[in-house]
Amino acid sequence: MEPRPRSFYILAAFFTLFLIFLYGPTITIAILSFQGPQGGLTFPMRGVSLHWFYDLFQEQAVGDIWGSFRRSFALGLMVMVTTVVVSVMGGLAFRKRFAGSTVLLYLIITALVIPSILISLGVGLIFSQSGLKVHWATSGFGAQLTWTLLFGLLIMFAVFNRFDRSYEEAARDLGASAWQTIRHVVLPIIAPSLIGVALFGFTLSYDEFARTLLTAGSYNTLPLEIFGMTTNVTTPVIFALGTLTTVFSFVVIGVFILVVWILGRRRARAGSDAGKGMV
Repeated sequence: MEPRPRSFYILAAFFTLFLIFLYGPTITIAILSFQGPQGGLTFPMRGVSLHWFYDLFQEQAVGDIWGSFRRSFALGLMVMVTTVVVSVMGGLAFRKRFAGSTVLLYLIITALVIPSILISLGVGLIFSQSGLKVHWATSGFGAQLTWTLLFGLLIMFAVFNRFDRSYEEAARDLGASAWQTIRHVVLPIIAPSLIGVALFGFTLSYDEFARTLLTAGSYNTLPLEIFGMTTNVTTPVIFALGTLTTVFSFVVIGVFILVVWILGRRRARAGSDAGKGMV
């Protein structure tokens, strides 16, 4: 076995430092959330216990943690569904050239570099000046879509750019209508990508702060609530909240990965059954 070059160890060390930089703060918060009842917000730890996790489920003197969590979860689902539907429709529309398609594509890309706080300010002003109520389910929903739809559309553009249209032609030759072709041919093929877009939509919405700051109205989402708690809460309960929200995020990602795996198994099984039927 040939010895590994020195560059391998340099890159490995660099990658290790990157992982520490990336996950170090999260790991630190997780460790501090297990402080004892007399623990503080910094090291050294004063005992080890689950006290602050229990305290998190008690009535808090400051903030509305679980109300903000429900709002963030509901908003994430709304944004996720809308992002998937609009992204698929946009991806299908851009398969054919139409007047202004190039300009529209550049506008979509340009929107990615606009500061999020300006988007939040603009959406909030539009709603307030129009006499509409600034609320997390309306203005907050619209502000977050200006972020999630961009990623969803770019993903769908890439998916449909390499999509083999012969599958659709074969379905039409067999008598399928346009809707049947999309439902029974196109959507099953791009299902893993749709799950990726859904995951993008939910996670980007769930932890979005800047675009929600001036559009949530009088009810905070979870990121806004956590930010508010940093100026009032002086106990490790905020670390316990951060740990639970991180675990929740990993659970959501795990569920989406599991769905993709199940779809892949079903597709492989269906292909195998079709092959046996032809034999």
